[in-house]
Amino acid sequence: MAPSWLALALFAGAYALFVLFPRRRSVVAVAAAALAVATGAAPWRAALVEYISWNVLLLFFGTLVLAELFMQSRMPAVLAEWMLVRARTGTGAMLAICALASAMSIVLENVAVVLLVAPVALSLCRKLGVSPVRLLILIAICSNLQGTATLIGDPPSMILAGSMKLSFNDFFIHRGRPSIFFVVQAGAVASFAIAAFLLRRHRAPMDVVAVERPRSLVPTVLLAMLVLGLTTTHRFDPDFRWMAGALAMGLGLVGVLWYRRVPHWGRVGDLVRTLDWDTTFFLAGVFVLVGCLGRSGWLERLAEAMAGWAGGSLGRAFLLILGLSVAVSGFVDNVPFLAAMIPVTRSIAGHVGAAEPALLLFGLLVGSCLGGNITPIGASANVVAIGLLRREGYPVGFGEFVRVGLPFTLAAVAAGGAVLWWIWR
Repeated sequence: MAPSWLALALFAGAYALFVLFPRRRSVVAVAAAALAVATGAAPWRAALVEYISWNVLLLFFGTLVLAELFMQSRMPAVLAEWMLVRARTGTGAMLAICALASAMSIVLENVAVVLLVAPVALSLCRKLGVSPVRLLILIAICSNLQGTATLIGDPPSMILAGSMKLSFNDFFIHRGRPSIFFVVQAGAVASFAIAAFLLRRHRAPMDVVAVERPRSLVPTVLLAMLVLGLTTTHRFDPDFRWMAGALAMGLGLVGVLWYRRVPHWGRVGDLVRTLDWDTTFFLAGVFVLVGCLGRSGWLERLAEAMAGWAGGSLGRAFLLILGLSVAVSGFVDNVPFLAAMIPVTRSIAGHVGAAEPALLLFGLLVGSCLGGNITPIGASANVVAIGLLRREGYPVGFGEFVRVGLPFTLAAVAAGGAVLWWIWR
């Protein structure tokens, strides 16, 4: 088989297996990447040095360590109770929990946020005597939404940052214009109105007494140091090659060394086992597969075809990329899709005469991340929320999830897409 066809077969086969066996996605990605190297479709030196973005991987893993320590410090539970105490009605309390999940997802992994906030949400629903289904679904999709807003919120954001050489600050202001963060906030405002409508019936007054206390402020300080440090890394590493990952890993190592000296928190081995190794290896494998596919020339052919469909119009190209991203990401993992579509989107920008590819690339990111909110299988956080509800005796069907996720996503994409077009067209 010719190398180009082999690269396509490996990527397509791996993608199909990601859909069929999502719990084995890391095994599939690593095995397919190893097969690409073994067959010569991806030269081993290029796979290790060019295709894998080590800066992104180290940034992701270091953030994981700090996020796990932050969760174990109980600070999220303290913040949750602080917000609930200030809510006067059941609806207000539920919206406060959704807002907290959104805020934490800006710097924490989405699945972790759902696991942190879900016990508070379930306890609140038991107190109010209502079903927790809508609330937990909203927590999951609010987490997915805000994870897009910053460099460290979600792997797709890190991947796009690596490709576009974006700093942490570029997610707020890029080339003098409001950037992804503000686009996501526009979507958040619109979708929060949908959440308020869905939770409108629980207006009875309520009282909550705060009882949680943080175990330590050290993890919070370390996480704050990471965020502050990332605001300056672009000055020393403008090409986004090493410093963000080195900073995250350095602070993560400090956190582990501190963890060893704290009594009654647990063993370092247990901490290491709780980290998201699955996504780490999945990202590494996907980098190799996408690099292999790009080397084969297939991505450029896809770009030419999509540019033909757009007919040379920047507006049609924007709507095509945004709509396709939303549709595809509703059913399959957005990481390999986004990684493969970045070079395609760059090429489309050239074909339609866009002087600045940021419009289309930001549209790709927003569509890929928000599309996963439509269905229960579109994002890992959704799967976790559905599993928690099932364990509590509330099985959720596909249609029941879509009735919440679809209007939420349409509102977020419409508002975010409109603001993105207005700023960057």
